[in-house]
Amino acid sequence: MPWEEATRMSQRLRFICELESQCYPMSELCERHGISRKTGYKWARRYAEQGPGGLEDRQRIAKSFPHQISPQKACRLLELRQRFPFWGARKLRAWLEAHDPQEESWPAASTIGDLLKRHGLVAPRRSRRRPLPPQRPRVEATGPNDVWSIDFKGQFRLGNGRLCYPLTISDGYSRYLLGCAGLESPRGDSCRAVMERVFREHGVPSAILSDNGSPFAASRSLGRLSRLSVWWIRLGIRPVLIQPGHPEQNGRHERMHRTLKAETTRPPAEDGRRQQGRFDEFRSSYNEQRPHEALGQVPPASLYRCSPRPYPSRLPAWEYPSHFDVRRVRHTGEIRWRGESLFVSQSLQGERIGLEEVEEDRWSVYLGSVLVGRYDGRERKMYG
Repeated sequence: MPWEEATRMSQRLRFICELESQCYPMSELCERHGISRKTGYKWARRYAEQGPGGLEDRQRIAKSFPHQISPQKACRLLELRQRFPFWGARKLRAWLEAHDPQEESWPAASTIGDLLKRHGLVAPRRSRRRPLPPQRPRVEATGPNDVWSIDFKGQFRLGNGRLCYPLTISDGYSRYLLGCAGLESPRGDSCRAVMERVFREHGVPSAILSDNGSPFAASRSLGRLSRLSVWWIRLGIRPVLIQPGHPEQNGRHERMHRTLKAETTRPPAEDGRRQQGRFDEFRSSYNEQRPHEALGQVPPASLYRCSPRPYPSRLPAWEYPSHFDVRRVRHTGEIRWRGESLFVSQSLQGERIGLEEVEEDRWSVYLGSVLVGRYDGRERKMYG
């Protein structure tokens, strides 16, 4: 049986004494002491070289260090972390694998994380409440420009005391940040100006996902349409609203806002021009450099392609089937219907709507191809 811990030294000395007495050959002696011949020769050699001290246990030192980082790689990682101070170990490793293909291998993300901790580059995480179970997005995107998301990141004060309202637009499939503009107010005309620039650069999407707030929607309007969403429909874009009180239905966009806030607004810039410069730098890095875990650690730009539908120089006219009754909405939000004025929606002023009779004296109300409400002629009431 193997030597017991408490008598190891005495057993090793007895083994050496019996070996020197030459009463037994090495193989038989090792069998009597319950050790291998390799171990027996090891202790014999150590005793011959160092005497009794050679029989003491030695500190075991690993011959190889699989998790050790070479000084050159450690410097490269620390330099990259300094360049991208908000990136974690997995993103740093993914970026290096993509941009340094000549390097055979980089350490595991856990090893890189230990390196960052040793250099004080990782802040301890605060305990968080247990997250809610993940929910599916309001609409799924199967390709670039299927669904864009638009929202305002919460306003904040600049160094000069003025308020800044960051308007952000992203592609739901690739997470590509199409636009990020710091506006002085959240008015619809300001949003439209930003969106026109984005449409000219990237084309027109199939749908736009937003919350129910102004200027993207109007809660008391027919179909909850705002002037901005009416313009989208005119361009052939379908407005999609999340359910009230469920921001997780636009969770990808909300998660991007967390990163935007951490990297560009703490602390805020002195004025709007400098703050916009930060937004532009963030957008470039976010799209072109930052690996995205949900995309397989590649940046959004590797998946995004511009829309094949260009932004038109002139808004297309409304088109309706021949059996529709078409009416123009007056500046008061009313239409002329069977000799009377019927209020439809203030957001639709100046637009042509189509009414299709689905039952006797009951009508579906369309704006282009989008069903926005129903009209009951017997009750003389419009339903959104």
